Amino acid sequence: MNANLDVVPMQEWINTDGKPLIIAGPCSAETEEQVLETANRIKAEGYAHIMRAGVWKPRTRPGSFEGMGEAALPWLVEAKKQTGLPIAVEVATPEHIELSLKYGVDVLWIGARTTVNPFNVQEIADALKGVDVPVLVKNPVNPDLALWVGAFERLQGAGIKKLGAIHRGFSNAQETKYRNSPMWQIAVEMKRLFPQLPIIGDPSHMAGKRALLMELSQRILDLNYDGMIIETHRDPDQAWSDASQQLTPEALGEMLRELDVRKASYGADFTDELTALRAKIDNIDRELLEVLAARMSVVEKLGEYKRDNNVAVLQLDRWKQVHADRAGQAKGLGLYPEFVEELFKLVHLESIRKQTEVMNTSLA
Repeated sequence: MNANLDVVPMQEWINTDGKPLIIAGPCSAETEEQVLETANRIKAEGYAHIMRAGVWKPRTRPGSFEGMGEAALPWLVEAKKQTGLPIAVEVATPEHIELSLKYGVDVLWIGARTTVNPFNVQEIADALKGVDVPVLVKNPVNPDLALWVGAFERLQGAGIKKLGAIHRGFSNAQETKYRNSPMWQIAVEMKRLFPQLPIIGDPSHMAGKRALLMELSQRILDLNYDGMIIETHRDPDQAWSDASQQLTPEALGEMLRELDVRKASYGADFTDELTALRAKIDNIDRELLEVLAARMSVVEKLGEYKRDNNVAVLQLDRWKQVHADRAGQAKGLGLYPEFVEELFKLVHLESIRKQTEVMNTSLA
């Protein structure tokens, strides 16, 4: 993918004193009292750099709470006045942008349901021309890196340079323990393509349950993300939206204090040991490739045998057996079954491709 983004470093538009950026606040701004109490309790804990709150809430089905709209913006202005914290809201239309800027909102973010639609993103980009405001973009609902990158390109085309990516996980047809599958590899690839682009983790929307926030937040820090956006509410169980994934400001503060922030780089003392360990990994990777090549050689012979006996390439019973067997072996070896399942899906797809190629060659 050929792309380039001219991005202003995050520390030029928000000072975090070298610490990971923390954006905290309720999923939804419900009442003025709720917003102000939550904001002041967040401020008292001392961990947040920006306060967030949902003002317009895109919901899957009509009849759900869809936010208080413009009425909530003065509450956020007052929260900023009382705490000194910059405020951030989600925008999905040019009208949202106009109102947010009218009330002095400091940071805007584009939600996953908006990122998925290039027409909507372009409308937002057009509305932001000539505006100097940080804009964060959540990944699209589906795992589509090009769509995510395209949103940044549209914003860049409108002259927006204070940009950041929010990784909130992706919808998955398979059941997982998470509300949205992290699919870390997509965010890592985004960072590889655009190392200057800040990546902010959203463990709240990945988890869907507060019990999973700690493990996801630590993983985010382990991957050296630039920060996190986490939902916190004065009384999470009574929240009007996403109650199960929110923490009290105090519980969030306790969790953040327990997390380990990793070093982004290492000193000379570690170079020799890292080099030796990486050399071992390189050797093992070569062995893995040799084993894969040997496997594909056998697959090719299998394809020839199926061709000669007029047997279909895809044998579902065999695939189900392999799927169950390899996951069981993985567990016995201390590997994550989910990882091995995904790995063998790719291996199986390549096996099908190879066997199909053998079939087609015979017909040429």
